[in-house]
Amino acid sequence: MWLPSLQRRLALAQTSWQLCLLAMLGGLVAALLIILFRLAIIGIQLFFLDKSDDFSTVPADIRWMLPIGGAILIGLIAAITGYKHYRLGIPFVISRIKLKYGVMPFRNTFNQFFGGILALSSGFSVGREGPSVHLGAYGASTIGKYLQLPFNSIRILAGCGIAAGISASFNTPLAAVLFVMEVVLREYRVHVFIPIMLASVVGSLMTQAVFDNTSELALLDIVAISGWHLPYLVICGIIFGVIAYVFNSNLMFLLKLFKNWPLMVRLCLAGVITAAIGYAIPLAMGAETGAIFYAVNAPDDISLLVTIFIGKMLLTLFALGLGVPGGVIGPIFGIGIVLGTLLAIVPALVTGDNSLAGTYAVLGMAGLMAATMHAPLAALVAVMELAHNPTIIVPAMLVIATAYVTAVQLFNNKSIFLLQLDFLQMPYKLSPADDVLQKVGALAMLDTNYQLLDNPDDTAVMQALDNLTPPAQVLVRRGEGNDTQFFLASYDVQLSMTGDSPLQYTPLVGLSHQVTLAEVFAILDQPREGAVYIYKQQDPCQLIGIIRWDQVRSLLVKQNNLL
Repeated sequence: MWLPSLQRRLALAQTSWQLCLLAMLGGLVAALLIILFRLAIIGIQLFFLDKSDDFSTVPADIRWMLPIGGAILIGLIAAITGYKHYRLGIPFVISRIKLKYGVMPFRNTFNQFFGGILALSSGFSVGREGPSVHLGAYGASTIGKYLQLPFNSIRILAGCGIAAGISASFNTPLAAVLFVMEVVLREYRVHVFIPIMLASVVGSLMTQAVFDNTSELALLDIVAISGWHLPYLVICGIIFGVIAYVFNSNLMFLLKLFKNWPLMVRLCLAGVITAAIGYAIPLAMGAETGAIFYAVNAPDDISLLVTIFIGKMLLTLFALGLGVPGGVIGPIFGIGIVLGTLLAIVPALVTGDNSLAGTYAVLGMAGLMAATMHAPLAALVAVMELAHNPTIIVPAMLVIATAYVTAVQLFNNKSIFLLQLDFLQMPYKLSPADDVLQKVGALAMLDTNYQLLDNPDDTAVMQALDNLTPPAQVLVRRGEGNDTQFFLASYDVQLSMTGDSPLQYTPLVGLSHQVTLAEVFAILDQPREGAVYIYKQQDPCQLIGIIRWDQVRSLLVKQNNLL
């Protein structure tokens, strides 16, 4: 009996200890998937690299073969699973969260897991956070599917998995929570925030247990910035905003340019371009780690930094624009760090001190992330968590604000994820009514105040109606087995005046107990009367309750008069 009770409890849009426990379990499953994903990448890379993600250590005659071979294998996996299941990454997850309650298809996840491993192992300039978001959502939402929980709670579990996945990938638990709320769910509600926060904690603890508590930014020496740097930081913020616009607009240009090309051709082209650029600029290959390493070791080598910056931009744009499975955040980190290190050369020329290179590198990462993804708060917190230095907060806030305003107001730059969703024609917006109703499961408003009659004659139905006390209803069940149908019985005054039977039988549509009130509203909105019946997923012929139109209407009126 515990499962029906749990399902009813989670149908409510309220904080509960049951949801918190499930969130932690979902976070654990998501973290295990991400850890397995990361270990697979490291294990494969160490076959041919001296150091993970440093492709300059592999001989040139082998280095060019890696992305081409990786592209072919990614294309073969996509062909085996079916090309229609190749929609991956954060934009796909955002759309599924909004329209499918975060339920992730297995074949897409299979593509994302193995495709992401191959892409990151073979040197493509993509990030691991895209696969982390996808795999995290799949792992946590699968628990909700298995328990047949209401869809509103499965959506929260998917958000928990995403937070745990990002936290397990970067060891940034608070930034992971804010990224989910700011970019994926795009809302802040306490009953959602608490379980997502707990899942993120689990993801962070798991990754610390396996990969320890260090981050790539620990290589950077971050020092306090004096007040005279602040005007220059505003200029830096403007530059970051411009680069964010250049990045987003060129990525969308490439997506549109190659959209009609066969997937295998696009992947092979991405492999060839990565092989060519990587042969000449191996430091630009991989995710963000290589860029960080060389920004630290050569902060005053302008030609090297410019070369890495241009190579990293081109590799990232072509990899993502041609459909290589991976994320954008990791490369953005790398590009921002190299750009920030370049901008640090100007104050270094004035003062003769190169010690600020690490600080400017981190500010570049924060500014570019905020302007590219429209996630200023997540960018700020990510910097705080990765840098482990409170002196970075004030300059980071100034840079982030300037970069974001520049990108939005001067260039009308949208989030890269929303641009991709619009291009892919994947819906992600809800009507105000659906936005409210999707947060409440049907079980939360289940009405059992009715009388159910099995195959009655009209006399029995009229007797039941005469003894009825509103708002109770009379339901009629006709047929057996798979042919069972339910009807709502009522008097029709117009029929009685013609001499016909005064009874009216309105067919009822049945919905699974997992649905939210949004699905109920979709059926009852047009007639604006009547009811639907709710059944258990495993037994569609067994009615467990009804939901009336006036119940849905009452909730919408209560929520900002949406009717």
